[in-house]
Amino acid sequence: MVAVRDHLAEMGDAEVAVVTFTPRAQLSLYRERLGVPFALLSDPDRAAYHAYGLGRGSVWRVYGPRVALRYTQLLLRGRRLQRPTEDTLQLGGDFVVGRDGRLVYAYRPAGPDDRPDVSDLVREVRSA
Repeated sequence: MVAVRDHLAEMGDAEVAVVTFTPRAQLSLYRERLGVPFALLSDPDRAAYHAYGLGRGSVWRVYGPRVALRYTQLLLRGRRLQRPTEDTLQLGGDFVVGRDGRLVYAYRPAGPDDRPDVSDLVREVRSA
């Protein structure tokens, strides 16, 4: 899986931030668990999620057959699953905001596994 962190050099001096609804007091655990190298911003009331039009996925879309298969594979390999502590149906998104503060790119996914191609994000950042 190609990750944004692998293409930071191509983005010039762009600032990358992750907005999460994880409470501020738990951000260090979030960073450690997911290995996030970017700025982490806490939005527990989901004001940014609402402002950017990010909705929630259906239970079927979030926990459908592909996810069930993946969890089964992990369990068969001896992995212990952890009970979710946050809203697993809340969908995220990918946005590029220009230097002037205007939104120049928006990707609102249909589900948690729906992500834009990293090359599209890099292109949008470079053109902003």
